[in-house]
Amino acid sequence: MQYQKPVIIQEQKLKLSPQMYQSIQLMALPIQELNNRIQEELEKNPALEIISEKPTISLEEAESAVNSKSEETEYFENYSDPGFTSSSSRYDNDASDSKHKFIEGTLSRPESLQDNLMWQLRVQKLSVKEREIGELLIQNLNENGFHIEDPLKLVNPEDEPILTHIKEIIQTFDPAGSCTENYRESLLVQISLDPDAPEQLHELIDIYLDLLEKKKMREICKAMKIEEPELQDLIGYLRHFSPFPGRAFSTETVKYVIPDLLVRLKDGEFIIILNDEEIPVLGLNLFFQEIDRDKSEEDKDINQFVKTNLAEAKWFIRSINQRNETLLKISGAIIDFQRNFFLNGPKYLAPLTLKDIAETVSVHETTVSRISNAKYIQTEWGILPLKYFFSNSIGGTGNGGSQFSKGSVKEIMKEIIEEHVEEKKLSDQKISDLLKKKGISIARRTVAKYRKELKIDSSYTR
Repeated sequence: MQYQKPVIIQEQKLKLSPQMYQSIQLMALPIQELNNRIQEELEKNPALEIISEKPTISLEEAESAVNSKSEETEYFENYSDPGFTSSSSRYDNDASDSKHKFIEGTLSRPESLQDNLMWQLRVQKLSVKEREIGELLIQNLNENGFHIEDPLKLVNPEDEPILTHIKEIIQTFDPAGSCTENYRESLLVQISLDPDAPEQLHELIDIYLDLLEKKKMREICKAMKIEEPELQDLIGYLRHFSPFPGRAFSTETVKYVIPDLLVRLKDGEFIIILNDEEIPVLGLNLFFQEIDRDKSEEDKDINQFVKTNLAEAKWFIRSINQRNETLLKISGAIIDFQRNFFLNGPKYLAPLTLKDIAETVSVHETTVSRISNAKYIQTEWGILPLKYFFSNSIGGTGNGGSQFSKGSVKEIMKEIIEEHVEEKKLSDQKISDLLKKKGISIARRTVAKYRKELKIDSSYTR
């Protein structure tokens, strides 16, 4: 018979305090996300404040903004809601909120492809049914202007003739070629709408687009019974059209990479500069410090509130400083290992592992991985992620058996392909053979893998 009884067991467990967890989180944040995290902490903790920060606009921009302020005010007075007028400085809260919403919507929301097509649809003389089907078609378009779902699924079978008619109307809207199945159909629609388009351009796209993508010019000329100069003229005219018309209205925001570090060579030595201009300088609120120092406040809750927030603010500042110090230490070790790269370029990237750096700076491998994640460094060879410098080792041929990194092999491959661009295109096996002559032994399928990572077509399509 089974039974249970209480048993005392002694075991060790590692538990992270909230402060330690916060420190680990800050370690992994790149400079843009670190700024967001600092703003969150400033809003949450009144004991933390900004001592100084980089100005977001120049003096010239500020002066220009002041000069144009009167013009902007006049514009919105004339064209926004009547809750505000220049004749009176007082207006009710509802009118103020309405005005702010109007301004924010006008300035920040770009026109989408759907907005543009909907506006053109509404000015057409259509029946209620036609307008409803047109709206369904427009809402079914992706960012390229192509159908997301099969349009026939949007309507009943008896409405298919109306669907076809409205689809042809929307295809003539600006941008022309929207509301199509793919880029082939979009180009065909745009060609049909252009009265000056060459006659054979429609045939080229409709029948020989696949050959054109593979740059099989001779085969196209033979099939269309034209000379190569004529084909080049057709291709030149084709560039007037957009295969993805909807992208002109893309609302995606562009994300720019801001390097966390800059490295410069000065007097034969590398200097590492932390990009701290993007990070505000933090300090403790003087009022909170005075309360904590005097301790004259009789309310224990207030004293505890002040003490807790000051402690959290100090830890937050210490965590940011530790992040920056660790980042400088690890990047310095990377530069020491990859000195040939920084001096001579990507071809000289050496094999490097997280363990190599961890042992050098006396930290754990996970710390190296965390601090190098999503961080960028500006070099003479471009802005590169820190992860770029960690590369697997590839054995060399010959008695020396010299080691090459994956990154350096890919750069050498790129050079080989560029050297033979005017000659017969090199196959993957031929590239493998040429690499062996340079002391690099990799199989043909590995060459194919690296070539795809470099986004280089095969010899058949190059």
